[in-house]
Amino acid sequence: MRRVAVTGLGAVTPLGNDAPSTWRAAVAGDSGIDWIRAFDASALPVRIAAEVKDFDPTQVASPKEVRKLERNVLLSLGAAREAMGDAGLNGFDPMRVGIVFGTAIGGVNGILEQEEIRRERGADRVSPNFLPNVLVDSASGQLAISLGIKGPNYAVVSACATGSHAIGEGAELIKRGAADAVLAGGAEACMHPLILAAFTAMRGLAVENEDPPRASRPFDATRAGFVMGEGACVFVLEELETAQRRGAKVYAEVLGYGASNDAHHMAQPEPEATGVADMMRVALERADVEPERVGYINAHGTSTPLGDLAETRAIKDVFGEHAYELAVSSTKSMMGHTFGAAGAIEAMMCVLALHEGVIPPTINYRQPDPDCDLDYVPNEARKAKLDVALSNAMGLGGHNGCVLLGRIE
Repeated sequence: MRRVAVTGLGAVTPLGNDAPSTWRAAVAGDSGIDWIRAFDASALPVRIAAEVKDFDPTQVASPKEVRKLERNVLLSLGAAREAMGDAGLNGFDPMRVGIVFGTAIGGVNGILEQEEIRRERGADRVSPNFLPNVLVDSASGQLAISLGIKGPNYAVVSACATGSHAIGEGAELIKRGAADAVLAGGAEACMHPLILAAFTAMRGLAVENEDPPRASRPFDATRAGFVMGEGACVFVLEELETAQRRGAKVYAEVLGYGASNDAHHMAQPEPEATGVADMMRVALERADVEPERVGYINAHGTSTPLGDLAETRAIKDVFGEHAYELAVSSTKSMMGHTFGAAGAIEAMMCVLALHEGVIPPTINYRQPDPDCDLDYVPNEARKAKLDVALSNAMGLGGHNGCVLLGRIE
């Protein structure tokens, strides 16, 4: 089986408009959560979110493209161009490079905007660019067009597990010889009053309008819901020997990938978290990695009462006594929940934790929950020489996906 290396990273997040600034802010324990800027939320019960700030799309696309492309696609282009540059992936055979890239919601803002135009101005005023640019696979298609990539290309869609599944499936393309390199990851940009209202109706969101940075409190006893976020993250994955032969920088190795489904409820986690535990076991078993080698888990950790408890139970189930020895943190405490991008952004946190020897913290952890009793790296980053790290992601519909990553000397 071919081995898979991570040779490039790109990100646009609430903490920074590139991967290095995102990482520095995460290690510093900064928060990207603030009052909503995308629209007037003053009359809404929830008025906070983790938005990407000061992103200039003209730096990654032509003025014409900026006018017609959805925000999630533009964020994806920003992350992809950075990842390609970081990997130094030049002169490649376009047929031997693939793209596996997804989003949970797609171009919902464009759909709502064009429906408003149809109602108010008539059907003949709907944009001809509308449909091609709001599809879930619009980003993966546009990345291929903009970057000249002609290999396997498809969009993974599994709600908030999308980014994890995209990286895992991208690695599988390389392992089975279908590609030598793959751009993999996810994006989301769904800041809209309707989406905010829907999550509010589901009673999923934190209401901390007076103190936005304090809103996301994963694993804390006072946690009360998640914060909507947006962003994009792209990995360049390569066959390890090829990457080493060309002298590429290798951040880490993708050791394994696990996927499962709770088969329980569209929105609520299965209380015993058997599906989440199965996902982690699958990743460890397929990679032939002993659980004791895992030193860090970047948890899904959304800051919901039921979700954080279920994930804690699953970690204990899989790792036994070692669960109390490994570090677990949730960077959603700083970035909110970026949905389709979350799994990729959080896998990037694992890659950089392995590469840099630093574990990002769970901020806002003040009051321990006796039922969530693991080491959540509270409030401050921690130096640690790690061998293996695991990134967890779970989504609506019971979708579970995790990526197992290893340090390369």
